[in-house]
Formats: sequence, C-alpha cells, structure tokens
Amino acid sequence: MREIRIEVDDGQYDRLTDVKDAHGLTWRGLLLRGAKGLDSSGPLHEE
Repeated sequence: MREIRIEVDDGQYDRLTDVKDAHGLTWRGLLLRGAKGLDSSGPLHEE
C-alpha cells in the first residue's frame, strides 16, 4: 500500500476536516471523492 502526504496550512486543515466530518468520510474517502468530482470522463468516472 502506498502513502500520500501533503502539506496544508492550519486553515486548510480545519476546512478539510469540517468537510470530511460533515460527509462522514475518512481522509482516503475525501481524497477519492474529490478526485472523482474532478474526473468527468477519466478512469474514475462511473456511469
């Protein structure tokens, strides 16, 4: 399994945490949901 690390400032961390918690996601789920939202016709696109 690979690991992804990113640096964010305190405000970004707080905002991402709020979004993650509001949707009942894990950090992994938040990342995948965001990627899916940006990918309208690529490998993550589901019909």
